[in-house]
Formats: sequence, structure tokens, C-alpha cells
Amino acid sequence: MMPLPGRFLTSALVRREGDMFLFDCGEGTQVSLKMLNLSWKKISNIFISHMHADHVTGLPGLLMLSSQVDRTEPLHIWGPQRLGDYIDSSRRILDMYINYEIIFTPCEEGAILETDEYTVNCFMLRHTKLCYGYSLVEKKRSGIFSVEKALAHKVERGPKWALLQHGSSVENEDGETVTPDMILGPQRDGRKFTYITDTMYFPELADYAHDSDILFCEGMFDSSLEEDAREKKHMTSAQAAMVARDAGAGMLCLQHYSPRYSDKELKLLAAEAREIFPQTVLTRDRMSFNIPLKD
Repeated sequence: MMPLPGRFLTSALVRREGDMFLFDCGEGTQVSLKMLNLSWKKISNIFISHMHADHVTGLPGLLMLSSQVDRTEPLHIWGPQRLGDYIDSSRRILDMYINYEIIFTPCEEGAILETDEYTVNCFMLRHTKLCYGYSLVEKKRSGIFSVEKALAHKVERGPKWALLQHGSSVENEDGETVTPDMILGPQRDGRKFTYITDTMYFPELADYAHDSDILFCEGMFDSSLEEDAREKKHMTSAQAAMVARDAGAGMLCLQHYSPRYSDKELKLLAAEAREIFPQTVLTRDRMSFNIPLKD
């Protein structure tokens, strides 16, 4: 919530199949992108949780940076209604040169973005002002293609195998119809990333985060400051761990620490969380994690 040497403000980037999704854009975000040698041009969607400065002050710089790298694709930005006013006023007051289309969409609870491959869901958090959490959920993938079954059903190698893999029926050498379910194994689950920050604890958070491979969640205070967390509508690291445990998450990535903790003292937050949810990581600037495809 306060930039410190070696500790930038909140932002998380998800890379999927060549697309980039940015969640919040705190001060210093573009510096980290540069340090990681990531191409800003590939960010297709930005999701802002709420209109506190530590989550949006990096946005004007990113918008201006895009024009310097010849971006041509539209940029979609999602968040509270006031975010649209912030973008418009920043462009006007800073006299931004923007050479690409910015499409702002106010958030509503539920699915806000859906393609054939994934859905982005939005849900309400409980903070001192309107605040949203997000989850990026891949849809089920086709089952594993069985070469043995394809040959047994007399489907010759080539284009017909690709058609079966993409869900289309084909005719075999004998003119019989072969359907994908005769060749493919059971559908495989997609991956899920959930982003939760700036909220007090409430049990329904686990419902929003259920089955997340990675839950990126605030853990601002240790348990001795639980009352402070409740008053300020934030969470302790132990409460974040409760959400991860109850959601059946694969990993909890703690974020958004109070500046009262030095880098050495942050281990207290991790220790308290791991007592409840052992698969907890204390995130640091520019850390990266891989979410493997599921078999």
C-alpha cells in the first residue's frame, strides 16, 4: 500500500497462450515490466480492483508508453465506473498522445469476458470503497487423443485426426462414422487464477476462489492485528490462508503487505499462513510461477 525500496505497489501479470492479462497497475508497474523484458504491447486486458491510488497510479504511464511502442491493437480496461473518469481526465490533463483504441467497461458481478477458451469472472469484495476481485478460468480441454483407438477404428493418419481432436466426426476407411468420443479420453480441466486484494475476510471468498491453481490474495497483517484489519477492511495472512484452504486452492501467493513490516519481518506473515495452508508463498517483486496444464 506504500512503495518502498525494493517493494513496488500491487500488480500481477498473467501470461496465457501469448495473451497478457494485467491485474491492478500500481506505481512502478512499467518498471517491473521493463526489468522482466516483457512486451507491454501484448497486454490485451487490464483489470483494476478499485480506485485507491496504490492500485491505479501506474496506469497513466502504461497508457502513454503504448504509443511509444506503436501499439495498434485495442486495449480493454475493466473496473469500477470511476475508473473511466480517471482514464479520461488523465488523457485530457496530461495531454496524452494515444494512437490506439482504449475500451473501458464498468464491471458487474459475473462473467465479464468470455471466449471459446476462457472466462474472466468478477465478484464484489468488502472494502472501504467499491472493490472487485477477479478469476481467470480456462474452459475444459479436449481429452487425450488415442492413436491406438484411431487406428483400430480405421481412421487414416492425416487431417481426419486433427478434425477428431477439434470435436468433429469423420468417416473411416469403410465409410463408417467415427465420433470424437470414440477416440478421445475424458475432457481435462482448465486452469484457474484468482486475484483478491483489499477486502475484509468473509467466508464466501472461498466460493469465488474454489479450485484455483493459484490464489493471489492480500495478507496485510499478522494475527495480532486482526482487529485493525477488520476496522480497515483488510485481511491477515492467516485469514488469507483460511480462504485458500476452504477453496481447495493449489497455492496461496500472499501480497499487499503493510509497510510496517520490514522485509525480514514479512516471514511472520508467511509462517502464520503456513500453519493453516502449507502451500503458501510470500511473493516478492518480479516473482514468477508456472501453472502447468492438467492431464
